[in-house]
Amino acid sequence: MKRRSNSFFIFLLIMVSTLTLPAQETDTVFTWKTSSTKLAEGKYELIFSTPGSGNWELFEPNQELSDIRMGVLTFPDSSVNQVGGFSVSGDIRQVNSPVFGNVSIIRGAASWKAVISIAGTVPASLQGALQFYYGKGDEFYAGNPYTFKTPLEGGINTAFDLRVKSIDINKPVNDCGDDGTKNKSLFTIFLLGLVGGLIALLTPCVFPMIPVTVTFFTKKSQDKKKGVFNAVMYGLFIFLIYILITLPFHIAGNTNPEIFNNISTNIWLNLVFFAVFVLFALSFFGLFEIGLPAGLANKADAKSGLGNIAGIFFMAATLAIVSFSCTGPILGTLLVGVAEQGAWPLTAGAAGFGLALGLPFALFAMFPNWLHSLPKSGGWMTDVKVVLGFIELALAVKFLSNADLVEQWGFIKREIFIGAWVLIGLFILLYLTGKLKMSHSTPVKKYSFTRIFFIILFTLMTAYLIPGITNTKWANLKLISGFPPPMCYSLYNEPVNCKRGFKPLENDYLRALERGRNENKPVLIDFTGWACVNCRKMEESVWTDPVVDSLMKKEFVVVSLYVDERKNLPLTEQTVFVTASGKNKPIITVGDKWATFQTENFGATSQPQYAIINSQQRALTRTKFYTPDAEEFAAWLTCGLEAFKKGKE
Repeated sequence: MKRRSNSFFIFLLIMVSTLTLPAQETDTVFTWKTSSTKLAEGKYELIFSTPGSGNWELFEPNQELSDIRMGVLTFPDSSVNQVGGFSVSGDIRQVNSPVFGNVSIIRGAASWKAVISIAGTVPASLQGALQFYYGKGDEFYAGNPYTFKTPLEGGINTAFDLRVKSIDINKPVNDCGDDGTKNKSLFTIFLLGLVGGLIALLTPCVFPMIPVTVTFFTKKSQDKKKGVFNAVMYGLFIFLIYILITLPFHIAGNTNPEIFNNISTNIWLNLVFFAVFVLFALSFFGLFEIGLPAGLANKADAKSGLGNIAGIFFMAATLAIVSFSCTGPILGTLLVGVAEQGAWPLTAGAAGFGLALGLPFALFAMFPNWLHSLPKSGGWMTDVKVVLGFIELALAVKFLSNADLVEQWGFIKREIFIGAWVLIGLFILLYLTGKLKMSHSTPVKKYSFTRIFFIILFTLMTAYLIPGITNTKWANLKLISGFPPPMCYSLYNEPVNCKRGFKPLENDYLRALERGRNENKPVLIDFTGWACVNCRKMEESVWTDPVVDSLMKKEFVVVSLYVDERKNLPLTEQTVFVTASGKNKPIITVGDKWATFQTENFGATSQPQYAIINSQQRALTRTKFYTPDAEEFAAWLTCGLEAFKKGKE
């Protein structure tokens, strides 16, 4: 291998090596142990030791190779900093590397020491990660960062136990509440997927394929029954393919149950979704085509000529691949919308989508005369794509708003969000009336009944949104409650509709318990999130109900725990928690703390979830999930009050 001295080349080398080296080997090549020694107040020495690993050589940590430092210590809190470089002991040698030239390596056992300083209160233990590099000959690898937790002499631990033995939601004082997660039913999500699939059928990527494919199956086979059977199998395989794409989510969910909640609340994921949906919109506008790799489609198409069941399967796979530019954005919108609810809702949505795409091929094969009733392909399909593009832009605004809410940047206040939707609605109307034209759209010569219907529909929708920009009582748009930011997250200094009768104790669980004890009240825990749509619906439509508002204000101590809060905990509260499944989970942010507290004690990862406990942390009822019926929610609160009184007796 020729020597190159630019950092980009080294970066690519690291990335390739990380991908090509088996995961289990990367994890076990070097084993490390960590200890600490107190040097002075707020100053410690960390010692990292390894027995080495056969012929593998560690790169000495204090050197930089093409601007990449060979040993880096990172900490989750900015109050912890490394002072100087590493003090290294071991068999240190200078060698001539085929990649880097003269470098310093360590063979066999080694000890790395680093001095750190801690500003403020010293925690009882410290978390961090050590990035190291190793290799031999012309091989070069980045080891998986070694994460460690080491005790610090004289440190203080203010974290409370995230698993509370006295909380048993399966044995509450009163048996009222929900038995499981009460989100959209799987059937409702299936129906949403079905609607999405029917919309995808009307796009240029799919609609023209129906008569062509059905005719192919019915005329290719001399036996009409066999032709119908093949077409039915074709539709069935389309259905199965869309179910299969959700299989990785089931595997990931078993590994990390909180992954679905992270999808909806992670800042960077929401920003990525924002960018992706903007790209989807531009694709629908005709600027470019989004598709899966052409080689994938070619391979599937090549195997579609096998002439048997396998060939039919690959024909279905080819359709799914080549139609991705139209179906991908619609299916992606659906899946992202229900991602926080878990793997089965994803499967239910994909199943509905696949059924809507696959069923027409089977039905038209069984009843070929129906083909004559299909509308002819034409410019109307382009209109469908363009309108869908504007809808994708509206959804992109939602994802950008999610990131803004989680970080509390204040960029996408409620009125800006609604104003963006109003503007998008106006653009749709301009397009449908022919005033706004795309390069690939056909001129509007006459208004069909369908076009007039959608012009009226989008006019009404846009008109409904306009009061949301104002600071009036009409700004509370209940039909889209939860989608825009909360009414209190406003451009106006004194929003008219920001009338919540009480302010929950945000993120102060221990203080809520103390207040409950002092005021002789039960504690109502509200597991919520900044980017949680159903949480906002509850706050704006249910919590404002006079009966619910009175109960929560007068009879309970309410504490809102945000599971997507990204602020770091104080260093003394950061820890590594061993979950019920035996996994080590770093607790760094406020959101980490409350998400783990919810999972470990209340058995759920979705929001909103409400729990009623007393100051001794005993469950008074089963928990309650999203409940849009204010009367039902009030009845549950009343049941909790009765349980609290019963417990006192």
